[in-house]
Amino acid sequence: MSHEDKVFFGNFIGVLAVLVIAAFVFFFLADTVTDEIPPSAEDDARIEAKVAENIKPVGEVNVGTAPAPAAAPVAAAGPRSGDDVYNAHCAACHASGVAGAPKVGDSAAWAPRAAQGIDTLLTHATNGLNAMPPKGTCAACSQDELKGAIEYMLSQSGQ
Repeated sequence: MSHEDKVFFGNFIGVLAVLVIAAFVFFFLADTVTDEIPPSAEDDARIEAKVAENIKPVGEVNVGTAPAPAAAPVAAAGPRSGDDVYNAHCAACHASGVAGAPKVGDSAAWAPRAAQGIDTLLTHATNGLNAMPPKGTCAACSQDELKGAIEYMLSQSGQ
């Protein structure tokens, strides 16, 4: 072993010994400074109350019986107009052209689609096409309601 290595290892052992001694000194100093004072009954009660507050349930489930709510008035069961379906469900994408949806009023975008025929457009609307999910955002729409919405969009786009 060379002289430099011996000096390095000697210094390393010396520094390590000083750190170990310092750790023991700090350990025993901390042990003597901190007394173990048993908590009083008041402290115990305060701590237990705080723990109980921290772990209490956020809510409760009522499994008892509740009176039946009054029946809500039923809306007319007839089909909605194409305008209503468009405004409630289709406008979210077709008013702004989200994800490539043809904008209502853009005759150039709707012309090739109109050329395919209403039945093809209805099939695309029912089954979904590209980014459009099946039935768009109106899963409860009937075929007649979807067809009415398509016809409304075509008429508003000059087709």
